[in-house]
Amino acid sequence: MTVPKLALSENSDTAVGKTRADVVVIGTLQGEDGLELAAGAEVADAAFDGKLTEVLGTLGASGKAEEIVKLPTLGKLPAGIVLAVGLGKQNDGEVTAEQVRRAAGAAARALSGTERAFVTLSALDLQAAAEGIALGAYVFTEYRSEKGEAPLAKADLVNPAEGTAREHKATLKTATIVAESVIITRDLINTPPNDLFPASFADRAGKLAEANSLDFEVLDEKALKRKGFGGILGVGGGSSRQPRLLRVGWKPAKPRKKVALVGKGITFDSGGISLKPPANMDHMTSDMSGAAAVLASVVLAAKLKLPVEVTAHIPLAENLPSGTAYRPGDVLTMYGGKTVEVLNTDAEGRIVLADAIVRAAEENPDYLIETSTLTGAQVVALGNRIAGVMGSDEFRDRVAAHMQATGEGGWAMPLPDELRADLDSRLADIANVTGARWAGMLVAGVFLREFVADGLPWVHLDIAGPSFNTGAPWGYTGKGGTGVPVRTIAAVLTDIAEQG
Repeated sequence: MTVPKLALSENSDTAVGKTRADVVVIGTLQGEDGLELAAGAEVADAAFDGKLTEVLGTLGASGKAEEIVKLPTLGKLPAGIVLAVGLGKQNDGEVTAEQVRRAAGAAARALSGTERAFVTLSALDLQAAAEGIALGAYVFTEYRSEKGEAPLAKADLVNPAEGTAREHKATLKTATIVAESVIITRDLINTPPNDLFPASFADRAGKLAEANSLDFEVLDEKALKRKGFGGILGVGGGSSRQPRLLRVGWKPAKPRKKVALVGKGITFDSGGISLKPPANMDHMTSDMSGAAAVLASVVLAAKLKLPVEVTAHIPLAENLPSGTAYRPGDVLTMYGGKTVEVLNTDAEGRIVLADAIVRAAEENPDYLIETSTLTGAQVVALGNRIAGVMGSDEFRDRVAAHMQATGEGGWAMPLPDELRADLDSRLADIANVTGARWAGMLVAGVFLREFVADGLPWVHLDIAGPSFNTGAPWGYTGKGGTGVPVRTIAAVLTDIAEQG
């Protein structure tokens, strides 16, 4: 895990003039009349005799989002370099937390090879700046013989003007725990499938559970068969590396509510007998992103000592074609007794999730949050950065609002009742896909709804696009696993702890 050491500095008015950091990071804005300096840059500006804006403008700075301009201080400050990062335009006269988070992430990416940075962006939003620095500095070099430049090692963050020292310390602690949990998720996603398969994922989860005093249970293929988990066994039957079902739980002394988490853990998805096209099949190493996210979220709940009981149910399987693989036309008997006709073995995620959802509901949670890289249709509908949020209306909207506030970009979507008829099966209680090409993301949600206990507030987060960045780095997001939706789950759990 690569996380910069984050610390609070003294008041920026004095600390920037005494810092032992190599770089001072300031924010810039696209103002109505041109480049402007953001709050926190005052002392750096004074060191340049109030001409820092003019100097940065000469170097081409405009303040646009994530723009990086470096300026040697020539002895005007103890640090050798001022790094100006763009925040973009203000929204109704304010800079949003996500603008700060992305700017901090862009700065951290630009600071590879730097030992220590003095960051003034925290004057705008301490938690956002801390998360952005920690996540932007993330690199995954486990499998490289040449590691390249080390990421930023330490960041000193100035205190915001408002709030007490105790509040700032608590905010930084929370930001650090959230960032660490996102990075646990990223590390799992970025581990290649020859090293991360159901049994090895279970081993890593067990170590995390032990380190954080969590309840831990793993069901192997024999236990799954004995207990009737036909969906997980069906999907995992084609691989020599047999499936697992994990239960990882945090239980405080006096929990106010119980929350069940379910995450799809297909450690590699070839599509099974309904084989995927070869192009970009390597991206299916990320098909366990939901499992990684819910595991990390239980760890987060324990570290934050949230007064909410949080239990993750994690179905793990490899979906591969072989002589023992499940087939189109098979009928699977799911945990709980419902039967599913398999029309496409590449619609496997909803099958393993159905088993886990029924198991989770047996513990009578107050809420159920499920997340999965479920459909390519999500990417078609909403792109690579916006998750589809479905479920019971009130809880769906509550989670979607948190997802937007955290910058993870969810969008509430309906589950139209008329789509259920398209899943009617000639043999079983339900088919796993329809014969139509339309509304694939919603159809998958409708399928999952069949396995949710009546009256249980629940939400389904389809993160097929947002969970894995195949393009260029941006903001605090590098290539590979992103850690979406850990920050959303953290916000929802905190909200439930406070509001019920």
